[in-house]
Amino acid sequence: QVQVVESGGGLVQPGGSLRLSCVASGRIFSTMGWYRQAPGEQRELVASITSGGRTNYADFVKGRFTISRDNAKNTVYLQMTILKPEDTAVYYCVVRSVRGLTTDAYWGQGTQVTVSS
Repeated sequence: QVQVVESGGGLVQPGGSLRLSCVASGRIFSTMGWYRQAPGEQRELVASITSGGRTNYADFVKGRFTISRDNAKNTVYLQMTILKPEDTAVYYCVVRSVRGLTTDAYWGQGTQVTVSS
């Protein structure tokens, strides 16, 4: 059974930093990543990373957020800096596992990030 557990969200002032962590278990995972969803908005990709370390970032976080992973621990991190009020959202971890010709996606329960003074 696959489990995906996020941690590290919270309240931070504008310009501050937070580090999100996501531990996954139960499979070997190819791509791991983070999405976010603000109230009334669609869920959007923030960043992703392959098992080989190739990264992909949304334009709105380039230069501010860094995604990394520890394959031995099946853990993905999102280091967020220079946070802005518009970064306020629920952040979701997603991990993908390849089985033959199909790719399964597993989502965490989400962690709230609030950027406010």
